[in-house]
Amino acid sequence: MHQYNNEEAKLDMSKLAPKLSIKQWPKWFLVGCLWIVARLPMGAVFAVGRVIGFLGYHLAKSRRHITEVNIAKCFPELSAQQQKALVRENFVHTGIGAVEIALPWLNPTRDLADRFKIEGLEHLNAAHDLGNGIVLVGAHYTTIDITSQPLGSLGFVDVMYRQNKDPVWESLQYNGRKAFFDGVVERSDMRQILKRLRQGRAMWYAADQDYGIKHSVFAPFFGIDTATITVTSRLASKNKSAVLMLHQFRDLKRKTWTLKFTPMLENFPSGDDLADATRLNAMLEAEVKSVPAQYLWMHRRFKTRPTGEASFYK
Repeated sequence: MHQYNNEEAKLDMSKLAPKLSIKQWPKWFLVGCLWIVARLPMGAVFAVGRVIGFLGYHLAKSRRHITEVNIAKCFPELSAQQQKALVRENFVHTGIGAVEIALPWLNPTRDLADRFKIEGLEHLNAAHDLGNGIVLVGAHYTTIDITSQPLGSLGFVDVMYRQNKDPVWESLQYNGRKAFFDGVVERSDMRQILKRLRQGRAMWYAADQDYGIKHSVFAPFFGIDTATITVTSRLASKNKSAVLMLHQFRDLKRKTWTLKFTPMLENFPSGDDLADATRLNAMLEAEVKSVPAQYLWMHRRFKTRPTGEASFYK
């Protein structure tokens, strides 16, 4: 295992203690509740998550609307009753995901190794042996951060993230990830991202959110023209880095998680951003179809529409 020691790996102390203004107290109270949950038996953690999902379905009407629209657009073959059932199931997984995130972020020393199954690790190791860095393409599954422990234990994986304006959430997400990853890099810091790729490290990032059309192309996702960022192709071409996808799934019955690494993508990038984005979207779509309730459908994946096309979410 490659060891990586660098002054840049130190914690950003400015993120450790955001100002404790009165306005932030309720958020810190919630963090305290999650700290307690992170120390409960796993059955209780999942039970709390189910309750959160139930409440979210009934109270978070705007998010439920987004989820309903997304599922109706992506699964038109389902009946209205089947779509509703999928929305409900998705809120269960989303609720559990919102709670289980406390395990790595607020109880990082809790050993969950026996609850993870890893498939395709040989593909990641083969890419690492090439020495040109790895662009590890993830997605917004409801299990997005619970996999920090097994990924961090590999020793050569860094993560890209989006800085949050809320100081409590920023402190929580940054330091929660920093407990496992040497590099927790803000997505706009391309200089640092490329530097780490040149050092032969893997950079994980979720490539499936809508950041507008400036750095995107409209590629099909579930048969819908979808604004898809092209940064994967750009990063891979800069350092001839290997590109793999990482998918992750939750087993509600066993209360376990699976990480699935794909083989390295051949002939990627192709020189055609649309072809590359279409290929990545198709791979993600195939995996989402296998566990449709575990994708984060409550984000506005189809927010940006081609010129002249009305919003899906009004």
